[in-house]
Amino acid sequence: MSTEKKLKAGVLRAMKPEERRQLLQQLRAELIKLETQRARGFVEKPSRIRQIKRAIARILTIEREEELKKRGESKK
Repeated sequence: MSTEKKLKAGVLRAMKPEERRQLLQQLRAELIKLETQRARGFVEKPSRIRQIKRAIARILTIEREEELKKRGESKK
């Protein structure tokens, strides 16, 4: 899957948890690379940093929702 496109919540929810975690690792690595470039004064696509941060937040939110849903089901 290309990480260049905007990752929508529906697409992320449809992914398997291990796929999401792998994508999360890839996005975090790309973010570190871009922030290093920004610190040096050269970033080809500055808007990409914002896209990556939002995608990471979406993934973490979905992971948290699923964790809470599992907890709620186990209490019943």
